[in-house]
Amino acid sequence: MDNRETGKKILMAGIEGVLPGRLMDDLVSVQGPVLKIGYRSYNLAELDRIFVVGAGKASAAMAHYLESKTGSRISGGHVVTKYGHSCRLRHVTVSEAGHPVPDSGSYEAAREILRIVSEAGDRDLVICLWSGGGSALMSDHPENSSPEEMAVLNDLLVRCGADIGEINAVRKHLSGIKGGQLAVRIRPADMVTILLSDVTGDQPDIIASGPTVPDKSTFGDALNVIHRHQLADRLPVSLVNYLREGTEGLRPETPKPGDGIFSGSAVFMAGTNRTALRSAKTEAEKHGFDTHIITDSLRGDTSEAFSYIAGQIEDYRRRDDLKKPVCLLFGGETTVRVEGSGKGGRNQHLALYAALKLKDMPGVTLVAAGTDGNDGDTDAAGAVVDSGTVKESLNIGMDPEAYLRNFDSYNFFRRAGGHIKTGPTLTNVMDLVIILISDN
Repeated sequence: MDNRETGKKILMAGIEGVLPGRLMDDLVSVQGPVLKIGYRSYNLAELDRIFVVGAGKASAAMAHYLESKTGSRISGGHVVTKYGHSCRLRHVTVSEAGHPVPDSGSYEAAREILRIVSEAGDRDLVICLWSGGGSALMSDHPENSSPEEMAVLNDLLVRCGADIGEINAVRKHLSGIKGGQLAVRIRPADMVTILLSDVTGDQPDIIASGPTVPDKSTFGDALNVIHRHQLADRLPVSLVNYLREGTEGLRPETPKPGDGIFSGSAVFMAGTNRTALRSAKTEAEKHGFDTHIITDSLRGDTSEAFSYIAGQIEDYRRRDDLKKPVCLLFGGETTVRVEGSGKGGRNQHLALYAALKLKDMPGVTLVAAGTDGNDGDTDAAGAVVDSGTVKESLNIGMDPEAYLRNFDSYNFFRRAGGHIKTGPTLTNVMDLVIILISDN
């Protein structure tokens, strides 16, 4: 059995389990004059118009399958997705923009979405589709600042080692649409939010920076993130000053839980990392693996995360009560504080780090990949490694430790082999790490 190839198959099964078509089919239906979304029912005869807006790597695909259910009942709308993640829509316009750093398309999309929701009245329904990546793809900026300054902010945030909750606390407080503020623009129309979670804990206010849900974070939280990661002296002064003014009460806070603006609105979680893990488990069992979902909340620095994974590997290798082979499944999202000049992403970095630790551990294979098909700013989803990875790289004159120090995992796997390339998957529920333990 080639566990490298088997690991890839298990990964793909996990991704297929969270494709928007399957998720939207389970959530949305039209039965005669009634539109059903989750537990909510909407009488189409009582609605003048239905608008659809959204942002994220999966938003276009989510809109496509929503259209397949509701058809011409949609009056219009706009969704924005990452370059290469678009699909054909009939009733909703779609655009592409920059991720993880916003570009001009991100700001144009925000303006278009604001224009659309501003037309909605009290007999209209606005369906909001948010998924991972939405924070960058639908962007605005505070007064007395510029898109260029926001680009600097976003680049520093995603490279400093901050987790997504910290990053989005800052983004929400430098925006007029994130952190529940788009909901203010949508009212008095009715509003339903459909989410595809890319955050540990599946917190609605963090996914795409929660444009239509209550925000628990504050200006103080945002400023603390800046100081915790020592970014204050590296960020544009206008943005830091705006956050400081917010802590002094000179800028309006985002709407909080209990705010009447959310009264009557509905929020549905279409899919999560746990959904992908269950699909991966089913596939692993088909291949004869005794399979265990360990966690859907893997987080922290990649080296710390692998220490936890390594501990689980040792535990399961030593257990005599388990029939080999064994598959261990982890989900979540690690972080990397980039200190080198190389190219890569958190999953490739984790895989390279793991390869060095597994070089004397035969019979263990690791797959680490993003469910969206993009790891960092590369065309790879992640990589697969085992005890042979380091030996094979040394045989062709490579120094894996040097690649790791330079945070150049992409070029390591480009030369040594092991890349996993899926192309854009049109979904996003964080990352999957798959461990296969054989009898060796």
